[in-house]
Amino acid sequence: MTQNHVSGMETSAISVLKRAVELDHSDRFQESLVCYQEGIQLLIDAMKAAVKDDSKRGHYREKIKSYMDRAEQIKAHVNQMKEDGKYHEQIRIAEDATGYSYESLFKPYMSSLLTEVWVQDPYIRHTHQLYNFLRYCEMLLKAPCPVKKIHLLTSQDEADSSQQSSALAELKESLSAQGVTLDLQYSSTIHDREIRFDNGWIIKIGRGLDYFKRPKGRFSIGYCDYDLRQCQETNVDIFHTKHTKTL
Repeated sequence: MTQNHVSGMETSAISVLKRAVELDHSDRFQESLVCYQEGIQLLIDAMKAAVKDDSKRGHYREKIKSYMDRAEQIKAHVNQMKEDGKYHEQIRIAEDATGYSYESLFKPYMSSLLTEVWVQDPYIRHTHQLYNFLRYCEMLLKAPCPVKKIHLLTSQDEADSSQQSSALAELKESLSAQGVTLDLQYSSTIHDREIRFDNGWIIKIGRGLDYFKRPKGRFSIGYCDYDLRQCQETNVDIFHTKHTKTL
């Protein structure tokens, strides 16, 4: 393996681990744990590639041990808070911020135990909101967890319920072809937004799934990639419970 390739692996590891430390210092422990784990694996791969450089391998070992020790501390802390039912984390998304696609926001909480998801959001009605929910479902399908059922509780579009109904019916059929059941219910009284996973995680976004700004044009950066799409200011509160119930 070339030196340039090893250097590239090391650069990637440094970038991921720098993000892990930033999240750690911001008390975003579950997210930081995921980044520590990814960064440690990148360092291990770089160490294995540096077979002829004993000094570099020793340097890697020291760094790996240091980051592994911190990751274990965070894991124990998170597990204890989850056990005590006291886990609460808040992410503040600033106005015009980027980097908050559904994948980026939800990935740390999507373990292999996740099989069922409940989405409560009164505003899955207009075209862009329906597309948001479609993107969210696509994200669940791509995740390394066997999601088999998605529940959606939303309100009905009184102005044009036919578009909403036909869009969600089409999505339900499409998900069924992928082996996923969409359970759809309407309520005229719901207001709160909440997403609940059957692995115990609960994510409450102030604006629900509709926290992205309208792109400036169809050929503007961020139109397709939501990590590059500007956001509206909102808070995301994450909780964990050992006893998940349906909404």
